[in-house]
Amino acid sequence: MISKRFFKTKEEVEVTFELDIQEGASHVAIVADFLDWKPEPMKKVAKSSTYKYKVRLPKDQEYQFRYLLGEDQWINDSHADKYIPNGFGEENSLVSTH
Repeated sequence: MISKRFFKTKEEVEVTFELDIQEGASHVAIVADFLDWKPEPMKKVAKSSTYKYKVRLPKDQEYQFRYLLGEDQWINDSHADKYIPNGFGEENSLVSTH
């Protein structure tokens, strides 16, 4: 799930990425173009199977991302604004700050 918080006086949007993992993943990270495609660990919400990552991004942009579970399981966000081919035969999730 993706939630967005727009600020009236700022040129940025607070975006919260949430991922619910039912099976026990040893490591959950977000990998995105706004992170230079380096995995960033997501924080586990206490007493739940949800992981979160919050970031402020410039308005009126589109950003690609995917989630990485463990070392090699890639998944997309079912609530992404759209999907775009990534050059590896799969698709990346895309979030818009328009």
